[in-house]
Amino acid sequence: MASILERNKKLKPTKKTREEYAEDALYREVWEEVNNDKTLAFIKKYYKYIISAALIIMIIATAVVIGVRTHRANKMAIAENYELAIQKLDTNMLTSVAENAGGATADLALLQSYLLDNDIEKLEKLANDGNSRDFRDLARLHIVSLRGDDMTAAEMEEYLKPLNTKKSPYYYTSRLKIAEKYLSSGDREHALKWLDIIINDEAAPAGISAAAQSLR
Repeated sequence: MASILERNKKLKPTKKTREEYAEDALYREVWEEVNNDKTLAFIKKYYKYIISAALIIMIIATAVVIGVRTHRANKMAIAENYELAIQKLDTNMLTSVAENAGGATADLALLQSYLLDNDIEKLEKLANDGNSRDFRDLARLHIVSLRGDDMTAAEMEEYLKPLNTKKSPYYYTSRLKIAEKYLSSGDREHALKWLDIIINDEAAPAGISAAAQSLR
């Protein structure tokens, strides 16, 4: 004897009558009309805001595209000017690149401009306002080499203070420079303090460590 479930499986689904299909079609039509009315009402109520938002999006998108293109064009122009300045060894062009470029490119151009005309003001600008630590610290070491004789050991130590971190690529060089200045001024006690910083640091470059040991 077949179970109730098995008998139900054999039952065929009932087909909708024409009236039921007509009711479904009418229901869908009414539902679409209601939705359309709601949509139109929403648009009428907020159309000013919708248009404003669309315009803002268009303006922003256009500005971004123009900005990207302009930025790329400026970068290409700066690169071309820099290459031309190097070829001509033109200090004025290099200075112009330094003023208009950014990052390490500007720093390098300013340093090269200084190397061509020995204008120490450019070196000072690089030391104080350079975009990258590497070039700022290098400029300070150059200035110490040029003006170190006019500085006291304490003044040199203070001037090279920004280099007193291992984030600086010239950390050990600057420590050795300060020690040499204290030795030249006859202050061996302070000199030994700086020399020992280098000697006791296993990470110190071999050449600088050897120089420190020889001075000690």
